[in-house]
Amino acid sequence: MTMVVADPELQSDPNYAAYRDRRAAQAQSDSIIAEGIVSRAPEVSWVPPRELRKMARRSAGYLADPDQMGHAVLRSPKISQIPDPLRSSLRSLMAVAGGRFALAPASLGFGPEPDGQIRADLSLVLADARSGKVLWRSVALGRGKTPDEALSAAVAAVLPFSGGQ
Repeated sequence: MTMVVADPELQSDPNYAAYRDRRAAQAQSDSIIAEGIVSRAPEVSWVPPRELRKMARRSAGYLADPDQMGHAVLRSPKISQIPDPLRSSLRSLMAVAGGRFALAPASLGFGPEPDGQIRADLSLVLADARSGKVLWRSVALGRGKTPDEALSAAVAAVLPFSGGQ
């Protein structure tokens, strides 16, 4: 996650404290998204952001820092081909991670709701790292009493539990 923004009204909300600092916001949102997708789609071999960061540190000079790749550009609905240098960075990262497809959280926005809840707008993009094509995108909306609850609800909107749950 490289882009986390909030309505100015939320900046003073105590529930938003974990998202005020950029690094803390990345860590918190990455953790919630990773936990959500791993638990909701266990049949996929996911490589969570924490592991991608380790891979990048071990391959310094070859891999770009996943937190500095600029994948927030993918939030634009007009982008169907990943632009360089993001494309080459993503391809290298996926080659080391052992995969072809990347699910990138392109952006996350928080806003207040009239009923006092918080809304999370999560933009996700599925990309083919080899061809550089954007295969799928979604803007998921979630609501909750806290930013964490709202983000969890947004992840659930994209990957609902199946099998009668």
